[in-house]
Amino acid sequence: MTHDFDLRLGALKAAYSDASLTPRQLILALREQAAALNPQFNLFIHLLSTEELEPYLAALDGQSPAELPLYGVPFAIKDNIDLAGIPTTAACPAFAYVPETSATVVAQLIALGAVPLGKSNLDQFATGLNGTRSPYGECRNSVHPAYPSGGSSAGSALAVALGVASFALGTDTAGSGRVPAALNNLIGLKASKGLISTAGVVPACRTLDCVTFFTASASEASQLLALTAVLDPRDAYSRANPLWNDGSAFGTPRSGFRFGVPAQLEFLGCSESPALFAKTIDDLKALGGEAVEIDFAPFLEAARLLYEGPWVAERYSVAGELIERQPDAVLPVIKAVLEQAPGTSAVQLFRAQYRLQALKALCDGILDGLDCVLTPAYPRPVTLAELHAEPVKRNSDLGYYTNFMNMLDYAAVAVPAAAMANGLPWGVTLFGRAFTDQYLLSLAAGLQGQHQLPLCGGRALDRNATAGAARSDMSRLVVCGAHLDGLPLNWQLKKRGARLLEATRSSPDYQLYALAGGPPARPGMLRVSAGGVAIEVEVWELPSRELGSFLNGIPAPLGLGKVQLADGRWETGFICEPYGLEGAKDISHFNGWRAYLASNR
Repeated sequence: MTHDFDLRLGALKAAYSDASLTPRQLILALREQAAALNPQFNLFIHLLSTEELEPYLAALDGQSPAELPLYGVPFAIKDNIDLAGIPTTAACPAFAYVPETSATVVAQLIALGAVPLGKSNLDQFATGLNGTRSPYGECRNSVHPAYPSGGSSAGSALAVALGVASFALGTDTAGSGRVPAALNNLIGLKASKGLISTAGVVPACRTLDCVTFFTASASEASQLLALTAVLDPRDAYSRANPLWNDGSAFGTPRSGFRFGVPAQLEFLGCSESPALFAKTIDDLKALGGEAVEIDFAPFLEAARLLYEGPWVAERYSVAGELIERQPDAVLPVIKAVLEQAPGTSAVQLFRAQYRLQALKALCDGILDGLDCVLTPAYPRPVTLAELHAEPVKRNSDLGYYTNFMNMLDYAAVAVPAAAMANGLPWGVTLFGRAFTDQYLLSLAAGLQGQHQLPLCGGRALDRNATAGAARSDMSRLVVCGAHLDGLPLNWQLKKRGARLLEATRSSPDYQLYALAGGPPARPGMLRVSAGGVAIEVEVWELPSRELGSFLNGIPAPLGLGKVQLADGRWETGFICEPYGLEGAKDISHFNGWRAYLASNR
């Protein structure tokens, strides 16, 4: 029997809170639905039995949604991620083992109240982007039977798209968490490397691997990331999440953001994708963005290094011993990819690393001054028939816009953007500097709001009307005096990588004083309840990591506080302590520091 459950995180919390639903009712019903779907879609390698589910359900007895953020939330786990007591296969029966402990991220989620439904199917050893490379059956698309699910996190994407899990865990080395998301109308979050622990994950490329989330909405991915982005001593590649990228950074993108668009766009002959991508550019502009054409050649060259360079040897380090011992245990298409590795030399590896570093310097420079980059998720979808005819080539086609991301240490999120004429979901990718994950999710949420696509499982898009402004790794700063463009202290901003966003005015609630002392001469800006004027100011943007050193260099009586601009915005900016006005000259009638300086010439 099929039940229509609203699996949104907020909806489940409400249903559990008013006792209209219990975790046991939901999970057992979803298990039944997943078992019915599995023969057609091959989404689970191991669906937990009722006996295996019982400890997780029993652990919720006596708990409540008020105590556990993910109380009773069903999720799927890609079967290269450990769940204690359940075999991990990496889609290779000969490789299988039974872990004693769960992967860190799985343990985190269970501790938060989430319930694992099962281990999902994948391209063997997470080597593939299509979902057909598994001895447990190929995974077809959730919407159109002639197309693949995408991979390698095939079953994880299907579990969410087919409505049997609220979210799912995948992995992403070259696009495995983004391609299947785009093909199944999902958000696919590939967070910054090290942000979500990979302890307890079968490596594909240990230095590149990321755990990913599949969700129906960007807001849900934001919540899950905020709950799991914790430094993990079990994972030597784990990295601390900067506070500018915590859950409170998710919000409404401010107008004026700049997004890159590749000058070299490739759609491999697809007749629909160019127009769909152009429409998405317009949608980002409608959110307040400015499109900036960028040279995409160095990104594409970095992508080619992943499979044409020595990083294949890193994959071989996981499965190579099995291939040598039992050649038939590994699928021929996987073996063909990995067998290139033994001929790779250390000299080749170092040369490739040098080239990658040079490309990263170029790509980082291109990202300077941008808030993100927009690309198609893939040039064009490929059919199952095409994959069967040319498995390597067509798989590579799907990774055209994804393979470079972890090589260059960027954050990325796949976003549903449209449906093609045949109904197949079509998506885009937003990517940016490491630790801009919540900002990218904020833009993704904005796009989802623009597109108004129906979400999987009949879910409606959550609206968060109380969300504040989205934050990224850049901070805004309002200056009114010697730090204005071209004035004596402006170098302190530019040396820290700041750029001028706009020249504007404060709200009419301030007085401006020429402070005693110097050089250089400095003004003090004071908010007053009466007798104020609008002061000419500039809004600059600088890397958040530089803000502390800038603040430490500000001499008394000046400091940083909140300044209101003419349009009502409040931004961080220069303020003056009242005691500093002793001996100062009221210059408010000039309405700005530049006008005052000009009067003294």
